[in-house]
Amino acid sequence: MEVKGTKFQLKVWAYLKKIPRGSVKTYSQVAKAIGKPLAVRAVANAIGKNPYSPKIPCHRVIKADGSLGGYSGKGGVKTKRLLLKNEGIIL
Repeated sequence: MEVKGTKFQLKVWAYLKKIPRGSVKTYSQVAKAIGKPLAVRAVANAIGKNPYSPKIPCHRVIKADGSLGGYSGKGGVKTKRLLLKNEGIIL
């Protein structure tokens, strides 16, 4: 599968693939991990544009307050909650 996106999106999505099954990161943690600590909103936008979910597991990224945030995949937040539950994460 050839992944297409902007350079920034590809960087974010590559990091998402490193988040292990059964764990979550916040948007801020993702921004820091890719070396762009002030780009939290841009990270969220890149995650929201991920057309490859759940293969690129954007469902593993949550808000800093522990809430789910959004999910652009089919079924929206309901699907995000289910995917996380299937990995043993209940928020």
